[in-house]
Amino acid sequence: MNVNLTDEVSRLREARLEDIRLRAMLGLRESAKNSLVAADVVAKSSHLLRNTITLNVGESDGIKPDMPIISESGLVGKVIVTSSHYCMGQLMLNRDFRASAKVERSRVDGIVAWEGGENLVMKNVPKKQDVVAGDIVMTSEYSNVFPPRIKIGMVVNVEERPTMLFKDIIIQPSVDFTRLEQAFVVLHTPDTSRTSLDKKFTPAK
Repeated sequence: MNVNLTDEVSRLREARLEDIRLRAMLGLRESAKNSLVAADVVAKSSHLLRNTITLNVGESDGIKPDMPIISESGLVGKVIVTSSHYCMGQLMLNRDFRASAKVERSRVDGIVAWEGGENLVMKNVPKKQDVVAGDIVMTSEYSNVFPPRIKIGMVVNVEERPTMLFKDIIIQPSVDFTRLEQAFVVLHTPDTSRTSLDKKFTPAK
């Protein structure tokens, strides 16, 4: 009897959590300017510095490389490879990830990247710029891949070095990647003419 009761409580708890997730994702769908395709996470891969997920949507659903992946909590990453019914996504916790970002409160701009660990780093922020712990960081209008105002995370620390002109903004991602089960692919593709222009005038490394 106690075992059956425990199972029933567990099922009800899971159903409630699922209802909360679906309501949050539905709200996200209704508020998004771009069309969204809902997907389940069917695989996760953690290869040290290249973390990815596989979603059960693909080319037959209109999915293309470089389309953003989001959840009800914020930015997840972007699509990097597609097949007919599946796609692979590059997580923000990937050494190849980059995103133009903006601090919501002070409008300070920077580039968000991952250098290992659980947090992200916002680079190219001059020391005099106004950024403090607790600030929310969003995607900016300067990104050609991600639409603006998608939540990236919250500032947890500001690191300054005496000999450096810039400071590092440490950001805790708003998405819990260890518990990610559902996501949305945003049907947003980069402006190819802008991409070509960026590449033409970007100095070779």
